Amino acid sequence: MGELLQFLITGLTIGSIYAIVALGFVTIYSVTKVINLAQGEFVMLGGMTMFTLLSLGLPYFIGFLLTIIIVVILGYLLELTIIRRARKADALSLIILTIGASIFIRGIASMVWGKNPVKIEPFMKNDPINIMGAAITPQSIWVMIILLICVTLLFFIMERTMIGKAFRACSANPMAARLMSISPAKMSSFSFVLSAALGAIAGLAIAPILFPAYDMGSMLGIKGFSATILGGLGSAPGAVIGGLILGLMESFGAGYISSGLKDAIVFGVILIILLIRPYGIMGEKNIGKGGL
Repeated sequence: MGELLQFLITGLTIGSIYAIVALGFVTIYSVTKVINLAQGEFVMLGGMTMFTLLSLGLPYFIGFLLTIIIVVILGYLLELTIIRRARKADALSLIILTIGASIFIRGIASMVWGKNPVKIEPFMKNDPINIMGAAITPQSIWVMIILLICVTLLFFIMERTMIGKAFRACSANPMAARLMSISPAKMSSFSFVLSAALGAIAGLAIAPILFPAYDMGSMLGIKGFSATILGGLGSAPGAVIGGLILGLMESFGAGYISSGLKDAIVFGVILIILLIRPYGIMGEKNIGKGGL
């Protein structure tokens, strides 16, 4: 029982991070129809920036807020300098541009922080809590709480605010949104800002568990995108479900079969699910092809 609970908690912790990253993919895709393959780098920048700010002696809470602000600014600049200028390009060209941005950010990070992982202190004292034979760290609990907070805030922004309604209008029909004096370009910037914030928060949450390094964003980006596809491209609830399923499959696959085969098991199961339901668990059968 203890072993089962341990794998469950580990899977939910990892899955929560994948879910937050997946929400970043969905946020951008909903408005711009761009698949931002640099999303994982926002996660990496969150962890590495926090390390630098703490090294400068800033209080933890101040460093936390400044990290989000810095990564948000970088996300906005990515949209302003690359995506907006190329928004008339075809989908494949935009994907290649985001891949190029990812490689560029990773290269700069390797020069700034080096190639060795860094250590960041957890949010609070991280002594394991024993529950029914399973050791659960407070940081793992924080990761799941942060996912819940992110989902709640996103729901409030999208369903209860004017900017959320404008965001959804651009997602549903950009031309009609323009006729209602809503700027799809501004909503595109907002989507990148929101996505960068989610990436930074994911990086801050996972940094004390997985020592961040310049290349950590690559695999997190792949797993987050996989969760997005599994849940349904364009579906925020699907992104959360896909991320949690991905984390649980990875944890139980590593625990009961082989840690060396965990990625093969996860992607194998995803392929089977997508063969049965190509548009994902909660995705629409016809994904919109429109853009800005």
